[in-house]
Amino acid sequence: MLHKALVTPVLCPKVAPALFLSRQFHISPVCNKVQAARYKITPKRDRPLTYEMANPPHFIAHRKGWNSLNVSSLEGGIRPAETVTEDIFIRKFMIGTFHSLVCSEVIIKRQHNHIRIAVILRQGITARKMYFLIGYTEELLSYWLQCPVTLEIQTIADRKEVIFKYI
Repeated sequence: MLHKALVTPVLCPKVAPALFLSRQFHISPVCNKVQAARYKITPKRDRPLTYEMANPPHFIAHRKGWNSLNVSSLEGGIRPAETVTEDIFIRKFMIGTFHSLVCSEVIIKRQHNHIRIAVILRQGITARKMYFLIGYTEELLSYWLQCPVTLEIQTIADRKEVIFKYI
């Protein structure tokens, strides 16, 4: 049998009020308003949005696709951190190479060791320069990433063609 002094703790009367006052539980009302990745409506409703931008995040895989298709983030996947870093590098390289020509999101698709990059570009330069930049981009990315890279490019005449709605 245990001794009664060991079971019940003895608190000094001077310490007990301070102990109880310091342990408080605060709650706040639930806020179900989701604001992440949503664009604010302008007073004149003159902000253009593409289809990707017009759909909120909870419509990913329903009405809009993923911007990066890979399986490295699944359990047992190899190189998840390197894949994300490479995707960021590819996007920045594409936007820098095709300066002021990129009209949509840069979509990266990985299949085995092959990377396909899909993008919509504006026809702002001559066809000769466009073909040079495509070859230049594919060659450099293939060398840096150590795997074959293919660009899937669609061109449009004007940037307004990708506008889905104004908010």
